[in-house]
Amino acid sequence: MSLKHAVLAALLEGEASGYDLAKIFDVSVANFWAATPQQLYRELDRLAEAGLITARVVEQERRPNKRVFSITESGRRDLAVYTATPPRPSAVRDELMVQVQACDEGDTAAVRAFVAQRMETARAKLARYDRMRERMLDGRDEETYLGEAERVGPYLTLMRGRFFEEENLRWGERALAVLDLRCAAGNPAVEAVHQP
Repeated sequence: MSLKHAVLAALLEGEASGYDLAKIFDVSVANFWAATPQQLYRELDRLAEAGLITARVVEQERRPNKRVFSITESGRRDLAVYTATPPRPSAVRDELMVQVQACDEGDTAAVRAFVAQRMETARAKLARYDRMRERMLDGRDEETYLGEAERVGPYLTLMRGRFFEEENLRWGERALAVLDLRCAAGNPAVEAVHQP
């Protein structure tokens, strides 16, 4: 997937400035697509040049003017074509998993701490996702929301983020238990690695 389509999809929520989009990417889209503000601004310029979005200047008092962007009909057509194109398989590149893979030959205590940190990050993300979910539902139950909402895509991607972080917690709990058990049992393989 290109950043182009992630930006176009974010603009389906409505007109936004580059700053607004950076916040959207940091909060709402971060569970499946990451981009720096610099990447976003460059992409916005390209999309405007291609006619997929429009930009207009909003004058502000006591602050610099800002440009806000909207998706065009051409951008909507491009997204429609994109949604009909089969996605490439996901590729996971997770440095922590390489460290876990090598923990028997390295610093198991440090890797254990990294797993615990990952779990804390997952808990924080889950709390943020839960707040977003409550705002989306706005007092409705899930089925009512899904039946009434103009768009369900943001809710479905939010749910994917929640499930991902819940799985990170389940895996982390199991990984910590295994690492603790091996260290407590005085596993010869673990001890041999740490002897001079």
